Amino acid sequence: MSFPLLTVTAALPAIGAIATAAVPAARRTAAKWLALVVSLATLVLAGIVFARFEPGGERYQLTESHAWIRDFGVRYELGVDGIGMALLALTALLIPFVILAGWHDADPLETHSSRWRPTQGFFALILMVEAMVILSFVATDVFLFYILFEAMLIPMYFLIGGFGDRAHSGSDENAAAQRSYAAVKFLLYNLAGGLIMLAAVIGLYVVAGSFSLSEIAEARANGSLDMATSTERWLFLGFFFAFAVKAPLWPLHTWLPNAMGEATTPVAVLITAVVDKVGTFAMLRFCLQLFPEASKWATPVIIVLALISIVYGALLAVGQRDIKRLIAYASISHFGFIVLGIFAMTSQGQSGATLYMVNHGISTAALMLVAGFLITRRGSRLIADYGGVQKVAPVLAGTFLIGGLATLSLPGLAPFVSEFLVLVGAFSAYPVAGVIATVGIVLAALYVLVLYQRTMTGPVREGIGGMPDLKVRELAVALPLIALLILLGVFPKPLTEVVNPAVQHTMHDVQKKDPQPEVEAAK
Repeated sequence: MSFPLLTVTAALPAIGAIATAAVPAARRTAAKWLALVVSLATLVLAGIVFARFEPGGERYQLTESHAWIRDFGVRYELGVDGIGMALLALTALLIPFVILAGWHDADPLETHSSRWRPTQGFFALILMVEAMVILSFVATDVFLFYILFEAMLIPMYFLIGGFGDRAHSGSDENAAAQRSYAAVKFLLYNLAGGLIMLAAVIGLYVVAGSFSLSEIAEARANGSLDMATSTERWLFLGFFFAFAVKAPLWPLHTWLPNAMGEATTPVAVLITAVVDKVGTFAMLRFCLQLFPEASKWATPVIIVLALISIVYGALLAVGQRDIKRLIAYASISHFGFIVLGIFAMTSQGQSGATLYMVNHGISTAALMLVAGFLITRRGSRLIADYGGVQKVAPVLAGTFLIGGLATLSLPGLAPFVSEFLVLVGAFSAYPVAGVIATVGIVLAALYVLVLYQRTMTGPVREGIGGMPDLKVRELAVALPLIALLILLGVFPKPLTEVVNPAVQHTMHDVQKKDPQPEVEAAK
């Protein structure tokens, strides 16, 4: 039997989480280093997976299949395609930076020596989330994916509710109440989506007699599986609702600003740059592949929802006074672009959407983590409490600016490539939708540049004068992310080569072809 590389890649952070949690209470630093080493080892394994993946080969590679719950036909089936490969690499890449950025976020509070923050638990939960997300990107059994989709809510709930942002205005009791509210709201929204999805998963098994993507695809190809139109549409809605909550797509997005605002900055990055990508990934992997006709039927409504997300999220970002909530609403706008690219049903749109997931993860991590370093120094998330930072901390201001410019998709930085492809795909299929989506680009320039102007330029405000610049650990977080944004902005080929063949498979699933441009004959 071939070496189970995908299982080992996901199992390593899970084992590391258990080992980190078991480190004695007094050995906080050892727990941090253990978590960091495990995350780096996982990154190495992800690199091996990437190296062994053949873009022009089989759709699902490095496959594993073992019986799990025989009576119900549930199998432990794994396989990675180009889309899953790109997101697996993103997850493994970001977790070491999340751990480094959160190095002191779970330390005991110095002003309350009697209170204890379980450092080991904080880093163990991050590693556990990594393991579940990686497995979800390679699971090819629908029931296995559902288990992972729901299980990752548990560590995320504790990360949001148990380790809140220290830069909270108000009393400790008020901060705890806000944190608890955000965690419960996150859990309830996602549980509601998961329960609806469970009903659809059961319905799929009743209709198809299997949870295996490969078996269902084979049954469709040979004509032995013929879903009634109404059945396929109801099942599609059950799956899509859960994924739209996770994504998050308007109007199911309201949990995200609360969760990102109250969580520590690294956990906020974990939410929007890693965990939320499971929702948009699943739209490509499950909605389009399992329910192609229903996907086309629902496309007009979903495109409208995506456009609302783009404009609504950007407008609310413009009006925010809280730095973290501004980035949260900007992410809602960006997820609208991703969903628009997916359901434009063009190869450019879907390639752009997949690249957008990766590039948004890197750019949001860069901007949010540098913003977190800024907030830690000042002790406030309010934009009004800043001004003149570039005069006292120029490196911090410079990295913040590059992260912001990537967020607004400046040409030469990675998100520009993906946003351009999404708009090309949208224009070719739905020109009006493409025009409306460009409003989000204009608004992005507004909220990013205004944020930079108010925080970094102008006279040095009280409390800013003694602010230190980025330290070595913080530079180790910010500079590689900035370098990646530049590299993938000028040379996206390593990702496009992996993603494009998988997108062609998805286009085949929904039986769609790219619209041909209309060219007038030369006179």
